[in-house]
Order: sequence, then structure tokens, then C-alpha cells
Amino acid sequence: MFKRSLRTIFYLGLKEFCGVFRDPLLAALIVYSFTLSIWISANAKPDHLYKAAIAVADDDRSQLSRRIRDAFLMPMFAKVRFVTSQEADSLMDQGHITFAVEFPPDFRKDLAAGKKTAIQLNADATRMSQAFTGAGYIRQIIMDEIDSFTGQKGSPAAELVLRNRFNPNLTNVYFASVVQLISNISLLAVILTGAALIRERERGTLEHLLVMPVDPPEIILSKIWSMGTLVFTAAFLSHIFIIGMVLKVPMTGSRLLFAAGMIFYLFAVTSIGIFLACIAGNMPRLGILLILVLMPMEMLSGGITPIESMPPLLQKVVQIFPTTRFIAFCQGVLYRGAGLEVVWPEMLALLCIGGILFGGALFIFRRSVT
Repeated sequence: MFKRSLRTIFYLGLKEFCGVFRDPLLAALIVYSFTLSIWISANAKPDHLYKAAIAVADDDRSQLSRRIRDAFLMPMFAKVRFVTSQEADSLMDQGHITFAVEFPPDFRKDLAAGKKTAIQLNADATRMSQAFTGAGYIRQIIMDEIDSFTGQKGSPAAELVLRNRFNPNLTNVYFASVVQLISNISLLAVILTGAALIRERERGTLEHLLVMPVDPPEIILSKIWSMGTLVFTAAFLSHIFIIGMVLKVPMTGSRLLFAAGMIFYLFAVTSIGIFLACIAGNMPRLGILLILVLMPMEMLSGGITPIESMPPLLQKVVQIFPTTRFIAFCQGVLYRGAGLEVVWPEMLALLCIGGILFGGALFIFRRSVT
């Protein structure tokens, strides 16, 4: 009996594989999600200043003003454009530059004489991310150059030595690529699994299966193992070739442990897909539920904002999200080289979350077909 059940689950899963590969658009989506999508996300560089467009209007033309404008270096800033004050305003109005630095006449002389003087910095705040971080960078660069030039910067009593662990150069690619991989795993696992069950209903093949010697658990398990295996294979290859070889993101921990954790995570998110499909009953409703579930799960999982920065109540609520657990697992294994003795609570939590959702989906599915 057990062997017959396993054989049934296996062949029903093969049917789902054939359905995916017969749809070229769906196959192309899977390939894109684990190749070009990850590369684009990793190289978008939204979290720090990169090639910001800057212009300098130097009405002072002193050694100090030249020294400051030469300090705006790539890749943090694009090549500096030397313009007049009127040209700087026009370029910003047209959206060609993000920052405009203007030195007043006699800036160096006034500074040496102890007179009050100012450098004007205009920022295009419609580019909010660059404007917010870039203004701080520019201010720090200007102050450092002025202190160095005038020799007024004193020696502090204690010096702060900063060491960045796990990502010494603060390379955004290391973090963005893995977060995008996790996001694509979640999205495709939930959609493919849920859509696989909905298709059975809409095409009328579910009734055909139920009159055969096939039980509801076998139907659900076939969707989970087939779609989970498909996403696992694509994601694991993407981590090796796209993240590891193309983006050259170093991996500190065990790839085998990462694969094991991904299996637990896929069990949880495919169970979410089945659970939502059992509630929805048709594709339009499934689409609405996916928006309501996936967006909060991705935004509050710790991939965009650290969990510690959220309100205390929300920190407790997000612990029931499988994405929150898997991101913590990946950070431990991929970045910090953590072993099983450190990350086993996250794996156990994923197994429990998946088990609860699978049980709920099976209960609803049994009621809907009887």
C-alpha cells in the first residue's frame, strides 16, 4: 500500500513537470527569475551612492576649491561637470544632475580671514535615495578637505577603528543577490504550486483523479514535490552559477547545509501555495490572495529592513513568516559560516510552519471534494 502511494505521488508529480515544460512562457519565466532577474537586482545598487551625477560651479577658483571638487571621485560620483551657477540650476531643472555644489567668490580668502562663508549644495530630492545619502557624503568630503587644507583638525583622545565583518567592502551585490534569490523562490514556489491545484479544478481533471484510487494527500503531495523540486533545482543552480560565478559572491558556509535549509523552506512555501489555492478555488481569487500574503511576507521578512528596527509587536508577528526564518538561516550559513548547531532552530521552525499549513490545506481540500 505504501509503495503504491509513493508510485502514485511520483507519477502525478511527473504530470506536473510535463505541464510546466509544455508551457514555453512559464519555462521562460522560471529561467528569467533565476538568471537575469537576480543579476539586475544585484547590480541596481539602490542602497548606497553610486555614480551620482554632480556639477560644480566654482566662482572662487582657488587651490582649496579645486582640491574639494577633485575629491568627488568615482564610483561614488560620476565625472564632475564644471558649470556656472545658472547652468547648474538649468541642469537640475532638466533632471540631468542630482547634486550641484557652488563655491562663492573669495571663499578661500574669507575662510583664511575667519569670516563667515558658506558653500551651497543643491540636491534633487525627487531622487530621494541618492539625495538623502549623497548630501551626507558631500558634506563629509568638504569638511574633511577643509580641515586637511587648513590644518585645524585636532587629534582625538581616542580613535575609533571600524572593521566590517562578513562584507568588508560593504558590497551591495553580496546582500541584494541572495535576497532576490529568496524572493524569487518564494514567489515561484507559491504561484506554481497554487496554480497547479487550481488548474486541476478549472480543467475538470480533479474529478477524474478523485474517481481513481487516488487520495487527497497524494494529490497535494504530488504538487508539492514536483513544483518544489523544480524551484529547488533552478534556485540551487542559480546560486552556484549566477551568484557564485557571474556575480562572484563568496560563500562562507556549507552549500550542502544551504540546500537542506532550502528544502525545508520550499516545503513551507509550497504548503502556503496549496493552502491559498484551497481557499481561493479559482485563479482570480488566488491572485488577490497572493498579493495580500506575499507582499507583507517579503517586505517584513528582514530582507529590506532589519527585524530589530521594527516595532516590538511586529517583531513577534513576523516570526511566523517562513521567509523571516529562511533569511535568518541564509545570513547565518552563507555570510557567517554557521553550522547546523546554530541554524537548526530556523530549520525546525520552517518544518513546523510547513506542517501546520499542509495540515490546514489538507483539511480544507478534503472538505471541498467530499
